[in-house]
Amino acid sequence: MKRTILVSAIVIAFLWPGWTQANIVYEVIGLGTLGGDSSSAWSINHAGQIAGWAENSQGDWRATLFDATGAGNNLDLGTGGSWESDAYSINDAGQIVGWAQNSQGWERATLFDPTGAGNNLDLGTLGGDDSWAGSINGAGQIVGCAENSEYDVWATLFDPTGAGNNLDLGTLGGDWSLAASINDGGQIVGWAQNSENDVRATLFDPTGAGNNLDLGTLGGDDSWAGSINEAGRIVGTADNSQGWRRATLFDHTGAGNNIYLGTLGGNWSEAYSINDAGQIVGEAENNQGHGRATLFDPTGAGNNIDLNSLIDPASDWTLECAYDINASGWIVGEGTNPQGEWHAFLLVPEPATFGLLGLGILCLRKRGRRS
Repeated sequence: MKRTILVSAIVIAFLWPGWTQANIVYEVIGLGTLGGDSSSAWSINHAGQIAGWAENSQGDWRATLFDATGAGNNLDLGTGGSWESDAYSINDAGQIVGWAQNSQGWERATLFDPTGAGNNLDLGTLGGDDSWAGSINGAGQIVGCAENSEYDVWATLFDPTGAGNNLDLGTLGGDWSLAASINDGGQIVGWAQNSENDVRATLFDPTGAGNNLDLGTLGGDDSWAGSINEAGRIVGTADNSQGWRRATLFDHTGAGNNIYLGTLGGNWSEAYSINDAGQIVGEAENNQGHGRATLFDPTGAGNNIDLNSLIDPASDWTLECAYDINASGWIVGEGTNPQGEWHAFLLVPEPATFGLLGLGILCLRKRGRRS
């Protein structure tokens, strides 16, 4: 009985509309650009270091290590000898991966020099021209995708030395695949085409032997897995039987017991990241038809929170997408700033409210397992 009262109190505290409007749970920090108009933050590590892209004064996209204070001392991580680059992932050691254009204009998977001195490492391909690195784990293992000699794009485990001994992770019987996330245990998720030309969320065989696991959908044709935490919990997006893309917590066994995570009252949603506490962030459509940065209810009961309701409305920010959440509950993404520009943001939780929210999620998860 006491447990039920505690859980109820926590849920009411965070989901009661009057409470969320009257209390500021997160401070929103605009992360600025490199002198241009736009930016986006893709990844945040446990230390609060943030990687993404920002426009420079020439309008080029550049891989960026953001100043988390919002003071604007953002670091341009350079390219591979050309104009543009993007940083998709930063691990706890501060290693950063993404892609950078080389002097021939090809986009190459890149291990960036985090000092900004430009000593970036081209990670090569599978025999084609282009490649992209999407995730780096604590051991420095890097995954993404690369073109092979047939110019098909395949999920890839990259040689972090840049020597080119890259491993093709295969597909599900189709022509292409992509690896989006790798955890410290070396588990790799992403998506792959099957023999029926459907795209499916995939748990890849890290040996490259091709024993890849189709994680299923929500009753539709396609799905995509974007993030895996240290416990092996996987989130992403899957089509339902009506063809709507829906945020999904995948059954890692491939048995298809996937959990639909709901929306904000609209038709679609996408889950982009899950941290080790099981907190899930992404984007969902509200009942006005707008996509909003979302903290998802991991039980699938649909008690999702529009992150815009947890910041000071006087900040005049609109949080559109939440791309990553670290162990401390810090969230990064992109939205519209008070000047109407598309900018990267950081949400820093107030210590007391983050602790309460984490406890609420933990209790809800425990109740869900017992029901």
